[in-house]
Amino acid sequence: MTDAPGRPAPIPLTVLTGFLGAGKTTLLNRLLRAPELADTVVIVNEFGEVGLDHLLIETVDEGMILLGAGCLCCTVRGDLIATLEDLLRKRDNGRIQPFRRVVIETTGLADPAPILHALLYHPYLAMRYALQGVVTVVDAVNGDGTLDAHPEALRQVAVADRLVLTKTDLDGAGAEALRARLDRINPGAPILAPDAPADALLAGLFDLDGKVADVRAWLGAGADHHHDHHGHGHPHPHDVNRHDAAIRAFHLVSDAPVPRAAFEMFLDLLRSAHGPKLLRLKGLVALADDPSRPVVVHGVQHVIHTPATLPAWPDGDTRSRLVLIVRDLDPAFVRRLWDAFLGRPAIDAPDAAALTGNPLAIPGG
Repeated sequence: MTDAPGRPAPIPLTVLTGFLGAGKTTLLNRLLRAPELADTVVIVNEFGEVGLDHLLIETVDEGMILLGAGCLCCTVRGDLIATLEDLLRKRDNGRIQPFRRVVIETTGLADPAPILHALLYHPYLAMRYALQGVVTVVDAVNGDGTLDAHPEALRQVAVADRLVLTKTDLDGAGAEALRARLDRINPGAPILAPDAPADALLAGLFDLDGKVADVRAWLGAGADHHHDHHGHGHPHPHDVNRHDAAIRAFHLVSDAPVPRAAFEMFLDLLRSAHGPKLLRLKGLVALADDPSRPVVVHGVQHVIHTPATLPAWPDGDTRSRLVLIVRDLDPAFVRRLWDAFLGRPAIDAPDAAALTGNPLAIPGG
């Protein structure tokens, strides 16, 4: 199908955003099972956050991974525009299977304005992709505090065409107050449940009408974050993850299985003493009483969700691996706490850097 003689029809593109731990990947996993998302490319843009909810089973090309649902996943390692252009070249040249839709899942720390500016105003991308809108996921438990503390979260809500409110079962009364606040920030965006049909979440086109006036200014200012990249002669986003120096991402690892009681005490102490600073915790853990079946752990601030047990390890790496994103919390302190509960001597700084300096590939998206 084409929209003009010799010109292919624009490919529908949706931006899925929301602050750390709001439930973006869980929502995306559900959507990918819907017929409407068959032949979809998922672009995952991460800041220290390694997904656990997809099983990445096959590498298709450098930087491209085939998800269990049969969708392609491109992990953005820098330049979003270059990634989107490269996808089009490979599609046009028959180097990858044809795709009918693109979903960009942003990091929870992303200011979406530079991403939207690129999609709306880049002359080639605006012709080849049709921005079907921004879906922003908001956590009913932590949403109010997140909006107060993080301007990125406020922008994520303000630019949305559709809002998805999660975890309402954990905070029913607070959810109603948060709904009212979301409606004040973005009166034109419907607030949907996480189980809303795919077509309700993905239909339509991005529309500035009904959004607060600041949104137009943010999108116009997005050009200020562009530069000429590698001499290509066209603008590229400089950094879509405009987090501040207080936010850090790091990993905790254990080669040996972790005693269940020690792990539960570690999580409880971290949550109770430093919950507001714990923006995100996610991991796979081998517990000593059943190391063949890893436990999946998710946490956001003071809420640590009930761990789920997988039937088997999704890859050949059976180490326990935790990914943490924190604000104003020293990673060295958390590592010492981890070592203490595991009953092992604290490692010195060079060894710690060697252990945690490189991202660990926890399967997911």
